[in-house]
Amino acid sequence: MYPELFELPFVHLTIKSYGLMMVIGFLAAVSLIRRLSRNITPDPQLITNAALYSLIGGVVGARLFFVIHYFDNFRSRPLEVLYIWEGGLELLGGVVLAVAVILFYLIYHKLPIRRYLDILAIGLMLALVFGRIGCFLNGCCYGKPTDLPWGVHFPYHSFAYLSQTDADPERNRVEPQLKLPEEFFGYIGQDGRRYAGLKPYDQLTERQKIKVTEGEYRCLPVHPTQLYASAGAVFWCLMLYLFWRRAQKAESMKGPGKLFTRPGCTFPLMFILYGVSRLVLEFLRDDNPFEYAGLTISQLIGIGMIALGVAALTIFQLAKGKPHGN
Repeated sequence: MYPELFELPFVHLTIKSYGLMMVIGFLAAVSLIRRLSRNITPDPQLITNAALYSLIGGVVGARLFFVIHYFDNFRSRPLEVLYIWEGGLELLGGVVLAVAVILFYLIYHKLPIRRYLDILAIGLMLALVFGRIGCFLNGCCYGKPTDLPWGVHFPYHSFAYLSQTDADPERNRVEPQLKLPEEFFGYIGQDGRRYAGLKPYDQLTERQKIKVTEGEYRCLPVHPTQLYASAGAVFWCLMLYLFWRRAQKAESMKGPGKLFTRPGCTFPLMFILYGVSRLVLEFLRDDNPFEYAGLTISQLIGIGMIALGVAALTIFQLAKGKPHGN
């Protein structure tokens, strides 16, 4: 777990691993999208511009979802909503707003929307590969405790550790998963005030440090759900590419077209695949509260994405006109 990679000299700003991986994912996605769209774009710069706008929209959306999700933390400190350099982004929100921005951009420039969205779907999955690695380095989006040999021990005071040492009524957990003695709680903050929460690591005794890093109070091993999601994104990115290539081959043959080879079909397929993946993966995660019928907000959004994807896939398949029109 490396939430902060290094600090910039003079300005004393730290480079967050999550943000860096988002940027890497963005650059990889733009490169792939530019390459795949060579035969349909009149100006490759349009793709770069769209990507830059989507990056801005993605960051705003990711921050907005985080603020909405943890709104109680900002009630008394509304200006901290803008403190994005301190971390606090949710990938799903970034994807939603980034797609909306790109859709508006394509409409504004009168570009072939469905064709670009198909390519965008492949690029988004590639960006997700790196984004979820960023989640792993940041320690967020953690999984439930597991006995599987690849379970990951996150460090003391990580998101997973704090979750395990507290009860969580929002996840129907009335008792902590990891019960610590009272000696680990209560400390004096830098402001001189006393707090009742878990002690910072530097305020533990040497005996206590051994217990929380190697001994009985070490973080319980959890599912590396971030890496599950990243590996899944690699697979789905490849599947979407092959599905898109199938459509391209069918178009070049100028025949009646196979099922789901019309422009636009790859994009809703991404919604379906991601929706199903997120719905299933949430059962292994242990961070999001239950919202309705024992499901998290991400699962509810996933169900909505599946329904939207199926509807769009059907509409594009049944659309009148040329099978491979814009």
